[in-house]
Amino acid sequence: MSNFQNITSSSVIFLLTGVPGLEAFHTWMSTPFCFLYVTALSGNSLILFAIVTQPSLHEPMYYFLSMLSTTDLGLSVYTLVTMLGIFWFNAREISFTACLSQMFFVKLFTVMELSVLLAMAFDRFVAISNPIRYATILTDSRIIQIGVTIVLRGTLTLTPMVAILMRLSFCHSHVLHYSYCFHPHVMKLSCTDTRINNATGLTAMTSTVGVDSILIPLSYVLIIKTFLSITSPEERKKAFSTCISHTGAIAIFYIPLISLSFVHRFGKQGPAYVHTMIANTYLLIPPVMNPIIYSVKTKQIRRAVIKILHSK
Repeated sequence: MSNFQNITSSSVIFLLTGVPGLEAFHTWMSTPFCFLYVTALSGNSLILFAIVTQPSLHEPMYYFLSMLSTTDLGLSVYTLVTMLGIFWFNAREISFTACLSQMFFVKLFTVMELSVLLAMAFDRFVAISNPIRYATILTDSRIIQIGVTIVLRGTLTLTPMVAILMRLSFCHSHVLHYSYCFHPHVMKLSCTDTRINNATGLTAMTSTVGVDSILIPLSYVLIIKTFLSITSPEERKKAFSTCISHTGAIAIFYIPLISLSFVHRFGKQGPAYVHTMIANTYLLIPPVMNPIIYSVKTKQIRRAVIKILHSK
């Protein structure tokens, strides 16, 4: 297959690089990446199992945590196959259809994760500002509605962005310098005018990630304002402790994301493997760290997990 043949999207085969410049170390690198995936899958599965099986965790806060674990599992599963396939078997080829599917679900679970973090911020605000009406405001049916809205919002927003990639044709190199299909990089390989794709992608990201990134800090402004209105130091400390895990989850979502943005913006002359490693970290760190943070910082989760582990 010629690297410069004009090929329609339906027949193109992309080649995933893994970590460009470090191909000789792929086998060695597979060990820590495999450990991270096992940690992410087992940790989030354990959190989900604990919430489902322990009646004491059937509360709004933990329902939202189960949504967070579900999105983390989705991110892990949809990047696991290609990443470890490259490291273990040098399985670099991926069809356009498979690439499109991976791209959609990676974007979807990323957008959903941020939406869940926003819902969790709202949950904390209601719990702190109006604890008496907390259970009547966040009823089971309302939580289900929030969950369905998160899924529909991400799906309806991202489907056009990914679907219009099918109009592209590819006449340049088909080598993707990542371990998974990354939307901006796929567009760069196209010889078709991608202005419509860029506009659609920007609109999708602005209406999801952009909006949520504004609403989450705003939620914490309201939470802090509520903190300051609490006169009892003991009650203020108790209220603050309920937000520690959530602020940790927000931090581990945004720090890799901001680092990736800075590298793409200012590190274009740097080694390609730096971009790839940060991109992999961006998708792996939240699924790995969220179960650890909530197990360490949330007493009820920690007790439920220990109970499950001791029963086996």
